[in-house]
Amino acid sequence: MLLRLVCVFACISLNLVWAGSVVSDAELPWRHGLAKYGDLKYSADFQHFDYVNPEAPKGGQIKQAAVGTFDNLNGFILKGVAADELALMYDTLMAASLDEAFSQYGLLAEAVQVGEKSQWVRYRLRPEARFHDGKPVTAEDVKFTFETLMEDGHPGFKAYYNDVDSVVVESLRVVRFDFAVEGNAELPLIVGQLTVLPKHYWQDKTFNKTTLEAPLGSGPYKISAFEQGKWIAYERDKNYWGRDLPVNRGRYNFDQVRFDYYKDGRVALEALKAGQFDYRAENNSKQWATGYDFPAVEEGRFIKEMLPHSQPTGMQGFVFNTRRDKFSDPTVRWALAQVFDFEWTNKTLFYGQYSRTTSYFSNSELASSGLPSEGELALLEPYREQLPQELFTQPYHIPTSDGSGYMRESLRAAAKALKKAGWVVEQGKLIDGKTGKPFQFEVLLYSPAFERIVLPYLSNLKRLGIDAKVRTVDVAQYQQRFQSFDFDMIVWSWGQSLSPGNEQLNMWGSEFADQTGSRNFAGIKSPVVDDLIEKLIMAPTREELITATRALDRVLLWGNYVVPHWHIRSHRLGYWNKFGRPEIIPPYGLDLYAWWVKQQPSHSDK
Repeated sequence: MLLRLVCVFACISLNLVWAGSVVSDAELPWRHGLAKYGDLKYSADFQHFDYVNPEAPKGGQIKQAAVGTFDNLNGFILKGVAADELALMYDTLMAASLDEAFSQYGLLAEAVQVGEKSQWVRYRLRPEARFHDGKPVTAEDVKFTFETLMEDGHPGFKAYYNDVDSVVVESLRVVRFDFAVEGNAELPLIVGQLTVLPKHYWQDKTFNKTTLEAPLGSGPYKISAFEQGKWIAYERDKNYWGRDLPVNRGRYNFDQVRFDYYKDGRVALEALKAGQFDYRAENNSKQWATGYDFPAVEEGRFIKEMLPHSQPTGMQGFVFNTRRDKFSDPTVRWALAQVFDFEWTNKTLFYGQYSRTTSYFSNSELASSGLPSEGELALLEPYREQLPQELFTQPYHIPTSDGSGYMRESLRAAAKALKKAGWVVEQGKLIDGKTGKPFQFEVLLYSPAFERIVLPYLSNLKRLGIDAKVRTVDVAQYQQRFQSFDFDMIVWSWGQSLSPGNEQLNMWGSEFADQTGSRNFAGIKSPVVDDLIEKLIMAPTREELITATRALDRVLLWGNYVVPHWHIRSHRLGYWNKFGRPEIIPPYGLDLYAWWVKQQPSHSDK
């Protein structure tokens, strides 16, 4: 997601109240940071984030595993498979704090100024900011970056920065972004997330082609060596211009960050236990429950721990491609969602580790629940005729089972709904009553580990007469197919923040339903969704943002675009006991780069 860069700035609320009529640019304050709603946690003279150790030692290596392959070192384009953690090479205008909902503090920019109605934002760059070749970062680089990403970058940039009207270079170090709308308090922070690229490096190169030439950046690390598709190593830039900034102090402590590529997660876990790499964030419940039983854990040489967090867990699920005729009917999608047996799956396959997801904004105050509130009804009422009437009268409900593996009531309800939608059973096969075509589809995967979860679901679908199969392909083919929407059903996870905004367009907006590379994988084209996204983006207060988000959540849930999966409210980490980490764990993210090597590893570090 935008090269997985999330940054934030901070100082005073953007809900500015001004006496008088018009405030001139000269009267507007320059700030060290921005918060979308409320005040900043950190003052202008802060020295470091609370969740770092400012005295952390530098040195050593952290080696991690990646699954699949890579053939591209330009992570800003749609083509190719980008290497992991390319973001380490780059700086953004602002940097996020992980202990605030949505605040940003200066990184490349030393100060920020926002228009009275958030109709523009101006950044003043630090004079000491440098690219790795020693050349200064200038306002021209910022303008070049934005225009290049909008023209030749990943399509997601066009969605994210859709409301930026123009970029104006005002001086060597001052750049202004003018917006096409007024009152969107999120836009200055969205622009603050912009990664800045060197114009002098890219201007004679073709940006939208894959490359295996290490690009030039300005960030804390540089690519030191790699072997295509097998491994990549980043070396800490000991002359990094921003190493002593408050947003960086106590961070980026490893001299080298390396990723070794493995065929799948199971092979990677065995390599971890053999000491071939150091650290793993586990996302497989079976491996977490059974795969870490080896002597080094008991001996204390290997640490297995769960760290609770307060991050929104978003939505993961089986995603229907509604561009396919078989999935165009929401009644059909509802029927297929009824027969996923989460309780059996959680008990049998997940060792009881998960909770069922019932919101696109799960584990946050943004999630809808119960019946619509008065504020939600005010937003939804104009669209009553376009929405399921149950949305207004019933809480959204996902069927539950007793975990025995038998879903008789759900199967009967699903069969009844399919019949109502025009599907009939003939000789044990579900047939389209009009065309006579059988109900068949394919679930596209890239990880064999997920097959054990999909197959029981397909078994339940078979009881309805549906012929569904699994197709597992390599990462490169999977990426090509999901980017072009060449699938019937995929497994996907949409992450969310505590301050949703423009990125929702790319996920659910009609404009992006047919745009290659967008994250509207379900192909949602709904004027109701579009309008609610607009209200969410333009919400002037935190309370109105929450209300609009909950209303959007309801519409998405009742649209039955996915079969909801599950979530967990902890980080599951396994690592060799060579690291120190700060005592404070930030609530809204895990900052691995605030860790450090405390001793020589007790395993092979080849």
